Amino acid sequence: MPVFITPRNLSRRAMLQASGVTIALPMLDAMSPAFAAEQSTAPRRMVCIETNMGILPRYFFPEGEGADYKPSPYLERLADHRDQLTVFSGVSLPGVTGGHAAQPCFLTGTPHPERGGFRNGVSLDQLAAEHIGNETRFPSLVLAITNENMTLSFTRSGASIPSERSPRMLFEKLFVQGRPNEVEARVAELRQGRSTLDFVADQSNRLNRGLSAVDKQRMDQYLTSVRELERRLHSAQEWEYRPKPKVESKAPDENKDPQQFVERSGMMFDVMKLALETDSTRIISLMIDTTVIHNITHHGNRPEVLAELQGHEERQFDALNRFLTALNATGEQGSTLLDQTSVLYGTCMGSANSHSNDNLPALLAGGGFKHGQHLAFDKDNNYPLSNLYVSMLQRLGMEVDSFSSGTGTMRGLEFSNS
Repeated sequence: MPVFITPRNLSRRAMLQASGVTIALPMLDAMSPAFAAEQSTAPRRMVCIETNMGILPRYFFPEGEGADYKPSPYLERLADHRDQLTVFSGVSLPGVTGGHAAQPCFLTGTPHPERGGFRNGVSLDQLAAEHIGNETRFPSLVLAITNENMTLSFTRSGASIPSERSPRMLFEKLFVQGRPNEVEARVAELRQGRSTLDFVADQSNRLNRGLSAVDKQRMDQYLTSVRELERRLHSAQEWEYRPKPKVESKAPDENKDPQQFVERSGMMFDVMKLALETDSTRIISLMIDTTVIHNITHHGNRPEVLAELQGHEERQFDALNRFLTALNATGEQGSTLLDQTSVLYGTCMGSANSHSNDNLPALLAGGGFKHGQHLAFDKDNNYPLSNLYVSMLQRLGMEVDSFSSGTGTMRGLEFSNS
């Protein structure tokens, strides 16, 4: 129906309709009073990004510490956001060893992935999604730039969550409205899933009666996961009947060339920004697979190989810079998307050349923290990066004081007043 604009009743979700065409309005100042009734402050969000073949330490870590640090060549490429990010050195995930085997543990911190019988723990993004995921159409987006089955995200039981690997398919998932029969088919699938979970929960409760105290505790954890999944399915069913947001951007072209991982990352960043801007989700994980340059990460300090690897990694930081710039240019209730979004960027290896898992290159941008600093910790006795994860969860409003090996918040990193 037509929208009659008054200073007091214009909804953020207002639409204009004419001649059978419906167009979503942009965010206007006139929407602020109506939107304030829906939500008094802009929501907090979180984006976690890992590149799996390391980052050259010599070009990442800055000189000096605190606010007066001298930026490295890679940080120079993020110079426009110096006051909006914190760079870390001397950090690692305690017990997470095994070289490349550490890749799936970047957001879980679960130790010793190289050992037989290893089972991962819940990832940072999925724990956050349990807390705020039902407020959006998609509790979280699990993404990867890869042609393999890679992911950063894991459930409470340690099961891997499949990633969406195509920016184009992600765009369609977010913004292309299905036909009525497609919507009904999707709802039917969700209802069947809920019915199956009801049966599983019923059978599990019967089994629980004859178990030992230890087994009952394990079953309680399992049933908690079942109930959480059922809650998500119920929420997803409701969202299926709501129209998807309209955006002016076009779906990106399909690109599966592993050599173009930087270009593919840029396309995924563009869609991620739209997902956050439309509040389609508030939690995103992105795995960037750079296996195609694995051979040159074992550079042996050869100048020509180092120069080639540096060129690839500089382009990766250029793509990250464009993503941060896009978030910072998008206003939201007196702040920006970057102000409201914690963006973690890092890697599972401190040196891919030696397969070490200490002194991890990592930085955090945005999110309402006091930035503009280099937090330098002991390079021989590393500080837990997982403490940063506790800080990020608390910034989302979660009442937690530990996560994985993290037993407190990140020392030296404070919330801003905004």
